[in-house]
Amino acid sequence: MRKVVKGSFLNLSGNILFRIGGYLYRVLLQYLLGVEGYGIISLVLPLQNVLILIAAAGIPPAVAKYVAEYCAKNDIFMVKMVIKTSAKIMLSMSFIAILLIFFLANPVAPFMHWQSNVVLLIQIIGLVTPFSIILGLVRGVFQGYQNMGYLLLTRAAEQIFTITLTVILILLGLYVFGAVIGTIMGFAIAAVVSLFIFKEKIWNNIKDAKKTSDHADGYGLIKKLLIFSLPVTLAGLAELALFDTGTYIINIFLNEIYVGYYNIASPISRLPLMISSSVAVAMLPAASEALSLKDNRLIERYVAYSYRYMILVLLPLCVLIILFSQPILSILFPRAPLAYLFAGNALRILIVAMAFFSIYVISSSISQGLGKPYLPMFFLVLGSFLNLILTTILVPLYGLNGAAIATAIATFLIMTLSTWKVLKITNSKLNFANLAKITFASILVGAIFALIPKTVMGLLVAILVLPYTYIFILAFMGVLEKRDLIILNKIGYKLGPLSRPFIRINKFLEKFV
Repeated sequence: MRKVVKGSFLNLSGNILFRIGGYLYRVLLQYLLGVEGYGIISLVLPLQNVLILIAAAGIPPAVAKYVAEYCAKNDIFMVKMVIKTSAKIMLSMSFIAILLIFFLANPVAPFMHWQSNVVLLIQIIGLVTPFSIILGLVRGVFQGYQNMGYLLLTRAAEQIFTITLTVILILLGLYVFGAVIGTIMGFAIAAVVSLFIFKEKIWNNIKDAKKTSDHADGYGLIKKLLIFSLPVTLAGLAELALFDTGTYIINIFLNEIYVGYYNIASPISRLPLMISSSVAVAMLPAASEALSLKDNRLIERYVAYSYRYMILVLLPLCVLIILFSQPILSILFPRAPLAYLFAGNALRILIVAMAFFSIYVISSSISQGLGKPYLPMFFLVLGSFLNLILTTILVPLYGLNGAAIATAIATFLIMTLSTWKVLKITNSKLNFANLAKITFASILVGAIFALIPKTVMGLLVAILVLPYTYIFILAFMGVLEKRDLIILNKIGYKLGPLSRPFIRINKFLEKFV
């Protein structure tokens, strides 16, 4: 369990920084391009993600799983073969992805109401795929080794160079083309950095590993990787469809300006995903390792605590965003003064939807780690189809709110089915009484902080006071466990000058545990 907690905390810290960087990137794009230009970029970036996913062919999660599995067995040759075979598969898929986007952009344009400049941008973005597969492969290896520091370093390089180059090119007068070219250049530089780290820290230690008679042939490994990665790819495409269906349906029935406003609300609503993705990145190799050791009891503990800790942090974050959506929008997107008017309600609905999806992310990672990637894929594909149908029906009736409502309904279905199935296959049980108390504590916190003025100053006060209020309510209700206080103490020791009062509060909380 220590590996999951440590890996999750490191990833959570990194994801907070990268999420901030991602918002900075979007804020700068909206500030420099305006709402309409930002809307155009919002049509291009999702297709970039589709290209990256097709090129990767779902291989990075497979790399993480099998690298972790073979490392646990100390089979270094198979670790090397997983990496080499995966690289060949991804390289082949990258060429297919580039050809698809280049030749299909023009025929699809009339159906999606794309202008000629949008078509050109979509074709140019195809150049990102070779660099994305390098990043995907290397990050999969780092995840398999459970070395989250290197993984976060490659993400930092990608984000820093992408933001810097994009801003420079836009300021030079390239407008939306500058944003696309800057993105490609950022990926290229990050790919070089990641290869250097991979070569020095990992490849030099495994490149001389020799094959023995016990090792399977290369075709068997290809089959193994593809069987695992196919559902991951389909699930990834379904996830992108779930997130971005609203963007394209809104563009069909409305225009790029409305797309811009919707994509101001959408990234803010995804804040909960930084929690679930942090836990999920650590859960996949940990569950895979527990499976290889045939430790069912350990798997049950991973499952129960992963859900609990995710919900414990997730709910108050959602309450904060729902209550203070107006000042959050005004801070992040000052050049879009009408954002709250157009997208405020959509943001509140989407934050609930992303809370549902965050729980699904945990279920998906556990399923993948246990070698059952088809389960999350099936539920996600089902939910994405439902989302498409509902969005097409509701956007003409309710505009941006209709897209958000459709996503909320679809994510609730996905969450319910996937969680039920994971609990069933792992024979795990959740402490529903404890989870109910956590939910009630979050509602009570929301009722208290609803009295605070919904201003920037009110938001700052809430950010400072809400965590302590929430923890005290949890303690008084008997929700906290000794394990929780141990984790809080570890966090407290890393707060520098704030450590002493934080530790004192934790000692006071021990009276209620």
